[in-house]
Amino acid sequence: MGLLQSQPEFVQVLADKSVRAGDTVTLQCEVNTEWLTVMWEKDGQKLHCVHDKHIMKQEGQLLTLEIRNAEEKDDGSQGQMVTELEAFVIQRDEVRELNFLLCGPIGAGKSSIINTINTIFKKRIYVTHQASSFTARFQKCKVGTAQDRFLPFVLYDTMGLDSGDNAGMHPDDFITAVKGHMKEGYQFNPINPLNENSPYYRENPSLSDRMHCLVFVIPADRISRMDSVIIQKMKNIKNAATAMGLPQVILMTRVDQACTLTNNDLHYVYNSKKIKDKMLECQRALDIKMNCIFPVKNYHEETDISEDVNCLMLHALTRIVQWADDYVDKYSNN
Repeated sequence: MGLLQSQPEFVQVLADKSVRAGDTVTLQCEVNTEWLTVMWEKDGQKLHCVHDKHIMKQEGQLLTLEIRNAEEKDDGSQGQMVTELEAFVIQRDEVRELNFLLCGPIGAGKSSIINTINTIFKKRIYVTHQASSFTARFQKCKVGTAQDRFLPFVLYDTMGLDSGDNAGMHPDDFITAVKGHMKEGYQFNPINPLNENSPYYRENPSLSDRMHCLVFVIPADRISRMDSVIIQKMKNIKNAATAMGLPQVILMTRVDQACTLTNNDLHYVYNSKKIKDKMLECQRALDIKMNCIFPVKNYHEETDISEDVNCLMLHALTRIVQWADDYVDKYSNN
């Protein structure tokens, strides 16, 4: 008779590690048998090893994963961020959804941001939302699925800003939307902004009707060439939001197009001098704090989900949700 093998189990589990960027981190665990085929996972998915980055070893019952040149994105935070956002509850019961208004020049990637965020939570490439240059009406875009439930925040897409007087979204319409006067379905008019006589004008907006965060969308590879007229229009919109105490952020898109290093590997986005310079340009243009500027990449040509793309967007979205919730809490009695 052969010996009965014991049920495989961990003798020593993985321990939490705190490391500095650039360090080498070694993760170890031990099992009670060496007759195992081992697979390392990150955020519930198989870890795809990168040459000279990940080194896996198995010596008897001891299993080791070595991660060289540790970076922020190595911490396996994607699953945690998704879980926290899916479980998020707004502090004030009178507001059922946090409203985020997207604002930026034509072709900056506003609609692609909506597609990217929904791709993350639908867990498949989502391409339903059309390109921003065709956004003709003020529309609410939910996040998530009806089956699993929609998340308690929505994005409002808008027509892009243009340098011409009779093209693109009228800046006054942005301000009207920020204050909560604009109703969903309003058709944008570059020449004549929404007025109080329109059936799409809300006379007495509540806190639930207002925007809770203003999200500027600026393409990293075009910020240097952006028309001064467009920048001034965004400044005017920003000033109106500032007067309301509204949080404001910049999603700096197309980082892969602005930097060769980042194009080859998104892990280097926060280590790239070129990306840092582009963030500084955004800061100087709109006078928004650096910790409110987030470099991101949208899904565009990809046919498969990318953890790197997801993590950058989730990091930004988490902060946006938190700051918008703080705004609602602060102004709930006003």
